[in-house]
Amino acid sequence: MDPSPKHTREPDLPVDESSRTSGNMKEGHSDISSSDFEVEVAANALSLRGFWLKVSLTLVAGTGFTLFGYDAGVMSALLTAGQFEKVFPQVIVEASHPNHATLQSFVGAIYSGGCLFGALLTSWIGDWLGRRRTIVLGGTILIIGAILQTASYSYAQLVVARIVTGFGNGVTTSTVPTYHAECSPAGQRGSFIMIEGSLLTLGVAASHAYDLTVLYGQSDSSAQWRVPESIQIVFALVVVIWIVFLPESPRWLMKHGREAQAMAIISAFEDKPSSDPGVQLTFHAMREAVAKEGSILPRGDSKSPEDKATTGRRRGNATFKEIFTGGRSQNFRRVALGSVAQIFQQITGIAVVIFYAAILFQTLGLSDVTSRLVAGCMGTQYFLFSLTAIPLIDRVGRRPLMLACAGGLCITMLLLAVLGSIGSKIANTVSVVLVFIYLDIFSLGWLGMTWLYPAEIAGLRVRAYATSLATGIHVALSSLRYILKPVLASNWTFNFIIIMVTGPAFQNIGWKTYIAFAVLNAFMVPCVYFFFPETAGRSLEDLDVVFALAYIEGVSPVSVSLRKDVPLAGTPEADRILGIECSSVEKVAI
Repeated sequence: MDPSPKHTREPDLPVDESSRTSGNMKEGHSDISSSDFEVEVAANALSLRGFWLKVSLTLVAGTGFTLFGYDAGVMSALLTAGQFEKVFPQVIVEASHPNHATLQSFVGAIYSGGCLFGALLTSWIGDWLGRRRTIVLGGTILIIGAILQTASYSYAQLVVARIVTGFGNGVTTSTVPTYHAECSPAGQRGSFIMIEGSLLTLGVAASHAYDLTVLYGQSDSSAQWRVPESIQIVFALVVVIWIVFLPESPRWLMKHGREAQAMAIISAFEDKPSSDPGVQLTFHAMREAVAKEGSILPRGDSKSPEDKATTGRRRGNATFKEIFTGGRSQNFRRVALGSVAQIFQQITGIAVVIFYAAILFQTLGLSDVTSRLVAGCMGTQYFLFSLTAIPLIDRVGRRPLMLACAGGLCITMLLLAVLGSIGSKIANTVSVVLVFIYLDIFSLGWLGMTWLYPAEIAGLRVRAYATSLATGIHVALSSLRYILKPVLASNWTFNFIIIMVTGPAFQNIGWKTYIAFAVLNAFMVPCVYFFFPETAGRSLEDLDVVFALAYIEGVSPVSVSLRKDVPLAGTPEADRILGIECSSVEKVAI
C-alpha cells in the first residue's frame, strides 16, 4: 500500500519581499511590503483566530452536513407514518392502487432532483457571490422549502416543497466542502472535512431514531411528521446565522483582488502574524495560483498552445468549457477525478444499506419491529465508528484508505451473497453482523472522502464547477434509494438512478444483487491505484504544481504525488513549473 508522503509548508528561510515586489507589481498585485498594505491587513484582522476559528468553521460546515444526513434518512420513515399517509394517501402502496408505488418513490426522489439543480447552479453563482453568500443563499432557500413541507396539505404542495428544499440543500452542500477546504491548513484539511462526513452520519442516526418514534409513538396528530420536517429549519438557521461571523475564503478573496483581506484571514487561521514565513509562503502560493490561471505570458514564450488555451488575462469568472482543458492546469483530469470519486461512493452499495436498512433486514428474516431497532443501532454505530477516520485521513493518506476500504467492501458484499444463497437462520444472523461491518469499513474510506477529494483536487479557477458537478452526481445517484422499494441506489444524480433500481433488483434477483456490488467495489481498486493522486499533506496550490510537473515530464500525476522532491507552491522552482513569468521572483530566498 502506498504510504502517504509527509510534507511541510514551512520555508527554511524568510521570504525576501523586496525581490518579489517588482515582479508582482507588474501583474497588478498589491505591494505587500508597503506600510499601506500592512495597515490594510491590520484593519481586516479577525478577533476570532487559531483553534477557535477552525472549530467554528468546522461546526458550521458540519451542521450543514448533519442536516443533509437527517433529511436524506427521515423521509423513509415518514413514508410509512400513519398521519403522513392520512394526509398524503398517494404514498400508500396497495394492490388496488398500483401507481402509488411510483408516486411514493417520486416524492422521495424529487428531492434529489432539486439538489441536482441547486448543485449545478453553484457552478455559475459560486464564484460570483463568494463561498459564504452562496451558503447563506442555499440555507435561506432550504428554510423556505422546509416551511412549505411542514405546512403541506396536498401531494402537489409536498412535491413542490421537496424540490425547493432540495434545491437549497444542493447549493449548500456543493459549496460547504469547497469553503472548508479553501480555509483549512494543508495538514489538517482532511481531518476537518472528515468531521463533516461524521456529522452527516449523525443526521442519519437521528433519522433512524425518529423511525423508532414512528413505530412506538402517538399517531393521532399530524405533528407526528410535521415536527421532524420542521427540524430542518433549526439546522439551516444555525448555518445561515453562524456563518455571518466567519470570514470569506482567502482563496476566493485573492482571486477577486482583495489581497489584504486574504492575508488577514490566512494569518488568523494560522494564528500567526502576517510577517511569519509560513503565512507569507501560503499567501504567495495563493497569489501565484491566481496569476497562473488568470494571466498570459508574453508572446514568444515556450508555453504550449494547450497551456495558452487554459490561461489568458481573464479577471472574470471561469467558463464552463474551461473544465475540458488540459495543459499544465489539467482541469479536465482533475474535475473528472472529483466526479468519479462521488460515483465510486455510490456504487459501493451504501445507498442500499442506509436508505433501505429496515427493508434489508426484513429480507434477512427479521420482523418489522426488530428490523427498525437494528437499523437504529446501525445508524448509531455508523456515526461512532466514522469518528475513527478523522485522525487517520491526514496521517495515513487518501489513497491507502480508499484502496483498503474498497477491497474490504468487495469482500463483505461477496460474503453477504454467499450467506444470502444459504438463507438459513444462522446465515441471516451473520449477514446482519456483516452489514454493520460494511458500514464500519465504508465510514473509514468512502464516507467523507468523496466530499473532501473533489474540493481539494481541482484548481482554484474551476473549483466551483468541479464541486458542483461532483455534488450533482452525488445527488443524482442518491435519488435511486427511493426506487429501491420497487429497485437500486447512488449519489444525487447517480444516487437517483441507483435508488430507483435497487428495489426491483432485490425483488427480482435477491442475494445476487450483492454480487453486482462486489464486482463494482473490486473495479474501484485498480482505478484508485492507477489514477487517483495522493493529496494528503499538500496545500491546494501544491497540487497545481503536482499536475503541472506531471504534464511537463509526461508521467502520471499519481507517481508525482508520491514523490517528496516536488517544490512547494510559492517557491521559484514551483513558479517555473507552473509557467509563471517572474524574473524578479526567482531571486526570492526560501
